[in-house]
Amino acid sequence: MFRLLKYMKPYVWQCFAIVLAVGLQVYGALMLPTMMAEIVNSGIMKNDTSFIIRTGGLMFAVTVASALGTLVSSYFSAKVSAAISRDMKHDVFSKVLSFSIAETEHFSTASLVTRTTNDISQVQQTMVMCLSMLVRAPLMAVGAVMQAFVVAPDMTWIIALAVSILLVFSIVIISIAIPKFEIFQKLMDKINLLTRENLTGIRVIRALNKEDFEEKKFVKANNELTKTDLSIVKVMQLQTPVMLLIFNGTSLLAIWVGIARLGMDISYLGKMMAFMQYATQVIMSFLFLTMLFVMIPRANVSAKRINEVLTTESEIQFPEEMTEEPTVEASVEFRHVDFRYGKSEGKVLEDISFKAEAGKTTAFIGSTGSGKSTLINLVPRFFDATAGEILISGVDIKKYPEAMLMKRIGYVPQKGYLFAGTVRSNILFGVNEGSIESMKKAAKVAQAAEFINKMPEKYESKIAEGGTNVSGGQRQRLSIARALAKEPEILIFDDAFSALDMKTDSKLREALKTVTRNTVTLIVAQRISTIRDAEQIIVLDKGKIVGKGSHYELLDKCKVYLEIAKSQLSDDEIARELKISKEKAGRK
Repeated sequence: MFRLLKYMKPYVWQCFAIVLAVGLQVYGALMLPTMMAEIVNSGIMKNDTSFIIRTGGLMFAVTVASALGTLVSSYFSAKVSAAISRDMKHDVFSKVLSFSIAETEHFSTASLVTRTTNDISQVQQTMVMCLSMLVRAPLMAVGAVMQAFVVAPDMTWIIALAVSILLVFSIVIISIAIPKFEIFQKLMDKINLLTRENLTGIRVIRALNKEDFEEKKFVKANNELTKTDLSIVKVMQLQTPVMLLIFNGTSLLAIWVGIARLGMDISYLGKMMAFMQYATQVIMSFLFLTMLFVMIPRANVSAKRINEVLTTESEIQFPEEMTEEPTVEASVEFRHVDFRYGKSEGKVLEDISFKAEAGKTTAFIGSTGSGKSTLINLVPRFFDATAGEILISGVDIKKYPEAMLMKRIGYVPQKGYLFAGTVRSNILFGVNEGSIESMKKAAKVAQAAEFINKMPEKYESKIAEGGTNVSGGQRQRLSIARALAKEPEILIFDDAFSALDMKTDSKLREALKTVTRNTVTLIVAQRISTIRDAEQIIVLDKGKIVGKGSHYELLDKCKVYLEIAKSQLSDDEIARELKISKEKAGRK
């Protein structure tokens, strides 16, 4: 929690105003019981009307000043806490955006959402209380004890007894509540995870008729959360009856002792009344302090979770400036690259070496789990290679600043994702100043222009979050158009043609040839028909390159590629393809 106090630095003057306002509020509250005692003893007892009016007017002025202090402190407390919450959300969001995939997976999306929203709100609520109450309660408690001692020193032991009981009670409450808050936050993460998982995979759940199973999982997690929440509420609900018991006990003791004194000195009535008000102020101050001491540990759990995000450094660091000049012609080169996920022993990729040149298509094919997508994800540095080098235009990718590297790359993921907005905003998402012509050209090449022009508002048509109001194929074509609109030096298609029908796939690949003459094109594919025209096809098996060459060369020389071909083509097509490959080999 203390680490987050740095966020208060820009608002020091507002905090100073809060302290002054609280001081005025407390001063007024402490003066009123003494004034009331004077009215009783010097005004009512002596039947002095002018003294009553004069002191009553002064009491009214003090009350107004105290109320003004309350308003000012409440206003600035809310303003400062809201500003701090805004700053924290900005920093957490910026930090999350800088994370690599490894850090995002480490925290999980559900946990990051909870930390950015619920945890920061928890800290904000505590700060609102702390900014006023953390100053007010101790000042009020100490001031009330001192005033009580001045007014009725022989009854101060009653307050001492009440304070001792309050301290023991507060320690017990806090020691029980703190561990439960930590459990509560973890269970909240679990609920968020289950909710996100079910909403994301709702189609699969319904297709497999697993609604009841998923509902049982959620009910179990929700019951655990409710049980923990109820146990916290039960502990917290003890505060009110215990505080009332202590308050009433203190009042009874004060009256019992005061009545004995009244027999000897009638002026003790005013003192007894003032003492009871001061005793109330002390008890109420401890009530607020107990609430704070319960809230602070809860907020501290949230603050730790926020700090975990803020202090986590991404495994992938980018330099601020470019130190080496890249070559004019674009290229991507892998030199003896190895890769493993995290601390796992097995290598996902091993000794990968190849060069992809501008104006040529390099394709990757292999069975599921062969490392195709992992390999392609190393180029934009979603992960860093464990060993070896990856060069873009002759320069190690680790020497590129992030903005410069991403400017060179157009990336189309396996599952196209669209953002809430319009068709235009999605196609031009990666372009700072994109023209209408370049947008329409990208859409035409991506085979998206036809269906866009059929939409009600064409390029201004609304797109829902995740592109849920368009089909899978349309979503994928818009993702491809978005990558093309950047006019990058390197185009990466991570199995991006899988959602397209054969006809659209063929048209798109033909159209791509017209705009990729100076572009390095990297394609991951499952279908041989998608990559058969590629100048270089790299066959992967268990993370290793087992074949490299053109379609016909691989049919003749690579068993793995031939097996893939046999699984996708008919016997007649295979025989014809093998005949062509042998003829080409014979000419050489």
